[in-house]
Amino acid sequence: MKRKIIVGLALFTIVFVGSGVYVASTIRAATSDLDRLIALHQVQILREHYLVHLQRLQSDLLSDGRPERSTGDAIANAQEMRSVAETCFGCHHSPRVTERLLALRRDTDAYLSATERVLASPGPSPQPGGEDAEAFQIGERAMQRVRDIIDETATGLERDTRDALHDISRTKNIFNLLLAAVPLLALSLGAVLVSGLSRPLHLLLESTRKLQRGDLDYRVSGLKHEFGELEVAFNEMAASLKQQMSRMQRTEQMVVAGQLAAGLAHEIRNPLGGIKVAMQVLSAESRLSEADRRVLRSVAKEVVHVESLMTQFLHFARPAKPKLEQVDVNQVVELTLGFYKMSQQTPRDLPTPIRLAKELQPVPETLADPAQLQQVLLNLVLNAAEAMPGGGVLEVRTHLGERGDAVEIEVSDTGRGIAAEHLAKLFQPFFTTKPKGTGLGLATSKQLIDQHGGSIAVSPNPGGGTTFRIQLPLPTSTATAA
Repeated sequence: MKRKIIVGLALFTIVFVGSGVYVASTIRAATSDLDRLIALHQVQILREHYLVHLQRLQSDLLSDGRPERSTGDAIANAQEMRSVAETCFGCHHSPRVTERLLALRRDTDAYLSATERVLASPGPSPQPGGEDAEAFQIGERAMQRVRDIIDETATGLERDTRDALHDISRTKNIFNLLLAAVPLLALSLGAVLVSGLSRPLHLLLESTRKLQRGDLDYRVSGLKHEFGELEVAFNEMAASLKQQMSRMQRTEQMVVAGQLAAGLAHEIRNPLGGIKVAMQVLSAESRLSEADRRVLRSVAKEVVHVESLMTQFLHFARPAKPKLEQVDVNQVVELTLGFYKMSQQTPRDLPTPIRLAKELQPVPETLADPAQLQQVLLNLVLNAAEAMPGGGVLEVRTHLGERGDAVEIEVSDTGRGIAAEHLAKLFQPFFTTKPKGTGLGLATSKQLIDQHGGSIAVSPNPGGGTTFRIQLPLPTSTATAA
């Protein structure tokens, strides 16, 4: 976002400065053209003024009587015409025009000299063949030269004036366009920057409100640049909050379970022991019928079942601390599968019996409690077998983790799988989908793995069934060597 702001401001500055330079240079050029045109028009006016003076002198030469007042005015008019003619040389001209101006000045000097002599001498109106006629002819030639110069320059001056006015009109239109475009550009740039800032901030605000309402599974997506870093931090915070909440809930459940287990152990264990002993004594009586003996044995069996349930409660509420030692995970897996084979009740003549498959890769030894690890693995293997009542494949795999800092154990089945809505609750205490389950097996397994500093997770298989994955961390020195 910072880069966008810098690029936007740089673009706006370039456009603004470029427009200002263009407008300033265009105005300067237009002003220069106007000054030049004004000077050319002034020269043209001087030429016309010069022609008027020539016409007045020609009229004076042709007038009868030439009174004193008329003669003085004519001489003053002639002197003024001389100064006007000299003014024409103050401008820059092409060599051709300059040559014609020099010829005009020579004619003007000759004409003025002759005119002054004629006007200064008393006498009647001009006579043919005299000085009057010669001055008149020079005046006519000068007038013709002035007319030629005026006609020649008038066309170019008109064209230059038209072009200059067209350029001024175009400059005015461009200037008006820039006056309208620069504010629009500023507004557009501001809208883009505000949108780029407000949308991510609004998204983060809404996400925060969702977390506040307890939706810890919500994650932010679609942010980029600096806000992308905020997105990652926000999602990590949400995941951490969910994990902390889960741990708090589990802790509360453990506290409740501990209190319940302690109360049950205190209130029920002793009476159960007495009931069990009584049932055993009664079942040994020789006077009982076989039917009564079966009833007593059934009661004793249920008492044992209740004792087992109480033991599970106690193990969950007060788990024993793991006795860590160097353990070969593959040996623990082999031992667990051996126990399972001995305890399985599936007849071998079933059309689709459960088939065991192993893929045990060489892995480094890790620190673990072998008894607790075996308890967890046996629980997962038995659960996988129960998920395949019609038979299937039960596979156990071991391998080194992707980052080389943990040993992974995977237990997979090809059974009916677990519903998606149950996956998140699977390791919660007392949650079970079995008709006679207690919901403590997987919860206890997770608790034992957590005490080892590892993790346990579940995921559905693409082809059907479920995979449980255990990660046990390797000691630092072993992970470095691996």
